[in-house]
Amino acid sequence: MSLIPELSGDAQVLIGGASRGIGLALCAALLARDDVTQVWAVARQASTSAELAKLAEQYGQRLKRVDCDARDEQSLEALVSKTLAECDHLNLVISTLGILHQDGAKAEKSLSQLTLASLQASFVTNAFAPILLLKHLQPLLRKQPATFVALSARVGSIGDNRLGGWYSYRASKAALNQLLHTASIELKRLNPASTVLAIHPGTTDTQLSEPFQAKVPEGQLFEPAFSAERILEVIRAHGPDDSGSFWAWDDRPIAW
Repeated sequence: MSLIPELSGDAQVLIGGASRGIGLALCAALLARDDVTQVWAVARQASTSAELAKLAEQYGQRLKRVDCDARDEQSLEALVSKTLAECDHLNLVISTLGILHQDGAKAEKSLSQLTLASLQASFVTNAFAPILLLKHLQPLLRKQPATFVALSARVGSIGDNRLGGWYSYRASKAALNQLLHTASIELKRLNPASTVLAIHPGTTDTQLSEPFQAKVPEGQLFEPAFSAERILEVIRAHGPDDSGSFWAWDDRPIAW
């Protein structure tokens, strides 16, 4: 089965946030496919990641490890102008960038815990970094077909918010959803075969969810490899007609 809808040949793929968790699992899953010729593993410390180094030993030049901070536009400019200079097209880009309680972000339970620093940290990584990644990679997504995916979260859904809390994380993911939906409209004009998707990967056993795993119902905490496979299944199921939409790991739509 084709990696993305309408793709007839081999694929070049870029993963943002590739050094751990779901991003790392996606790299492994993609490299295991015969129809993926190149995986660009992008992370702040990709070149020093022991896990990515193991994949590089196994897959050789099919894996390119790239140090890049998607929160820094100069770093993104260098990614495109230098590292990807010889790449004429990307078929699939997946951003797994996101924080909940790292780098100054906090999972606030009440308004009294809300701070400007936490809001800024959450928005910078959860909303701004993925859309800036798309901005700079846009020239490589103009040929048919091309899919851009960013991992969102069900708690970013305004319609699904019944419990409150997690102000910064919820709001930053809701902002990401709007940015992706808006970008999908522009990309469709540039490339009618382009697809932009927001995907909720489910609660996965990663650093992001670790402090909150005790409250996860049995059977609903996923291993990164499982989440990666489910994400790729959702991507395969949705082409240009669904561009700008929001899906869960089980391929069910999520309300905005």
